[in-house]
Amino acid sequence: RILMSVFLLVCFLSLVVGQYEHFGYPPGYPEPVQEQYTPPQLSPDTPRIQLRLAGDKRKHNEGRVEVFYNGEWGTVCDDDFTLHAAQVVCRELGYVEAISWSPSSKYGKGQGPIWFDNLHCTGKEKTLALCPSNGIGVSDCKHTEDVGVVCSDRRIPGFKFINTMANHIESLDIQVEDVRIRAILSSYRKRIPVTEGYVEVKDGGKWKQICNAEWTQFNSRVICGMFGFPGERRYNTRVYKMFARRRKPTYWDYSVNCTGNEAHLSSCKLGQAALGKSNGTCAGGLPVVVSCVPGRAFAPTPMSGFRKAFRQEQPLVRLRGGAIVGEGRVEVLKNGEWGTICDDNWNLQSATVVCRELGFGTAKEALSGGRLGQGMGPVHMNEVECSGFEKSITECFFNKENVGCSHEEDAAVRCNVPAMGFQERLRLSGGRTPYEGRVEVLVERNGSLVWGTVCSDGWGTMEAMVVCRQLGLGFASNAFQETWYWPGAVGADAVVMSGVRCSGTEMSLSHCLHHGGHLNCPKGGGRYAAGVSCSETAPDLVLNPQVVEQTTYMEDRPMFMLQCAYEENCLSSTSGQVPANSYRRLLRFSSQIHNNGQSDFRPKASRESWVWHDCHRHYHSMEVFTLYDLFSLNGTKVAEGHKASFCLEDSECDEGIEKRYECANFGDQGITVGCWDTYRHDIDCQWVDITDVKPGDYIFQIVINPNYEVPESDYSNNIVKCRCRYDGHRVWMYSCHNGKTVWNHFSNTVDTYASSHTL
Repeated sequence: RILMSVFLLVCFLSLVVGQYEHFGYPPGYPEPVQEQYTPPQLSPDTPRIQLRLAGDKRKHNEGRVEVFYNGEWGTVCDDDFTLHAAQVVCRELGYVEAISWSPSSKYGKGQGPIWFDNLHCTGKEKTLALCPSNGIGVSDCKHTEDVGVVCSDRRIPGFKFINTMANHIESLDIQVEDVRIRAILSSYRKRIPVTEGYVEVKDGGKWKQICNAEWTQFNSRVICGMFGFPGERRYNTRVYKMFARRRKPTYWDYSVNCTGNEAHLSSCKLGQAALGKSNGTCAGGLPVVVSCVPGRAFAPTPMSGFRKAFRQEQPLVRLRGGAIVGEGRVEVLKNGEWGTICDDNWNLQSATVVCRELGFGTAKEALSGGRLGQGMGPVHMNEVECSGFEKSITECFFNKENVGCSHEEDAAVRCNVPAMGFQERLRLSGGRTPYEGRVEVLVERNGSLVWGTVCSDGWGTMEAMVVCRQLGLGFASNAFQETWYWPGAVGADAVVMSGVRCSGTEMSLSHCLHHGGHLNCPKGGGRYAAGVSCSETAPDLVLNPQVVEQTTYMEDRPMFMLQCAYEENCLSSTSGQVPANSYRRLLRFSSQIHNNGQSDFRPKASRESWVWHDCHRHYHSMEVFTLYDLFSLNGTKVAEGHKASFCLEDSECDEGIEKRYECANFGDQGITVGCWDTYRHDIDCQWVDITDVKPGDYIFQIVINPNYEVPESDYSNNIVKCRCRYDGHRVWMYSCHNGKTVWNHFSNTVDTYASSHTL
């Protein structure tokens, strides 16, 4: 009986462990030992091949599969290719696993022989040459069938590059486990980010320096770009000579050969074997040192590690719609108007020019197909071709004819940015997923670092956006002022930051305005601590300025026909003091509001919280959805209006997109990606009451989602401004445009402005 009880207990414990194994291990508990790389032991009759990823690569860990055999580079056919074959390719290149594979020359057509066709791999082969196939060089394929793979970012621990083609070593891509810049001088060790030091590669699980005998400025340029820096500079060689004499370096066996326009070291070629195998020395040379120039937003300071880092707006190029710093849809300024770039021929080389121009490093991804949202306005550039050394994307060659290019083909980038350590000073605690939780920050108190909470007074969408960006979790989907349902970390209940106010562009919560050491939080922390939930995608509402311009007119309407509008405060304050048979003068127009983002726009309030308006017989899901203001040329507001979300729904959609939201019968409210909601000029409150406005020239402004109730990927395009002329009998609206552009010379006459500016 005792033995039976012990057996049942063991079985029960094994089930419990199995049930909770996927949750991972608590902090401090030893993780399972990672698999270490062991060089494959191949029989003498195994064909010796070498692999690389090539073509129009989007990232360094993906591309067309190319095979070096019999003195020539060739490709692999996609016939019968599977994820098992991709697994063999990726592991042979030193990556942990394959993510996916692509047929039909996704990464461009290769050249030379097609070495493998009809591969039948199990996924466990040590080299692609061991997979059953038609035989090396036996194929009936064309290069339109060249296969590509996507490998995981992670390298196999201890992976060691082994060259089996000694006579052709210079034609191979560099494959190492990891790369780093290691700060050597004490003054650079204190700085964040690290901008100067030894270039070290991890090969066979050991960090090794590179001999500088054949090192060039082009190599340094690529290394700096990988770590988020736009350029490199000279350094004091004498100091490093002294250091190298005191501590003997461990050198890597090879030299590096970059052209300078590569996005990553793995795209560079191996140079000749630089060292004698016996002594591993660098004859007459030293370890390679790079000194990088950070972009303005990332310039380090020795004392605090970094200074306030705001994204600098550039004069000709900007990124929009990205979740984190250094990514977004590429927009260029031409003739005073922002427009996009068509993704035809868009590649890493052109994307890298954009990244460096904006003060980042090289591009880690060149995105096509409007992946980071669709822009508005013209498509300024098409078929862009850059050498990689241009100072600006505007210097690259491009086709001036944008025939057939729509915003569905808008190009975007993800850039390498410096490691600032921001993520280590912030965490989300208590949430059900890594994307939500109570916000906890690391601050210095009495000489030591402690975790604490953020006061939720005034906590809103903009502050939540900064938290999600700092953690690399995308956009905010909600900002919470109560977090009693998230217990958080034990010992981190105390409030350590209060009065937080963010503009939304900061890279770290510490860069926002806050009370500093003078905390003021009446409710305290605990259940009233600030919290967030984050999302990888967000909507992006954009108002069509042409529709406003084309539909504006003036109407005189009697008060007795405006009772419902009066109840909803859609008239000016003087309307309450006039008889029912008097008239109000209304400036009317239509609004066409597009969702150009990556997820549907949904009202913040749940259906149960919507407000029923009996007079108009509809539900308001957002009490203030748009604001309408009329300003004099000196900026004084002379009339105003606002529009509740009478009904958020899909009025029309782009071709191929189905409507999802309809208000009828108490239906769901929202705007689907690729659809738009039209508020026609003839519905109540779609106006500004201008009864008391004198004739003259004005500025008309519309703001969507003005209180930032619903998070969006880009708030800068939520505003439309127009010039407005009212002569007492008629009204004209013209020069309508998106964005926060403000006319500087309000005192100029309208005619002077119209003749000298292009919008």
